[in-house]
Amino acid sequence: MIIVGIILLLLGWLLGISVLYTIGIIAIVIGLVLLLLGFVGHPVAGRRHWF
Repeated sequence: MIIVGIILLLLGWLLGISVLYTIGIIAIVIGLVLLLLGFVGHPVAGRRHWF
């Protein structure tokens, strides 16, 4: 999720498409939240690990 967010962020910035830029930021934030929850051992949507 974080890598997809970075790619969308870069594409939005390079192409000047603000929607891609915004979606990239949102994807990065969601990816970081899921990563943080995984590190503390909190199950997300009934799963303890995301592979």
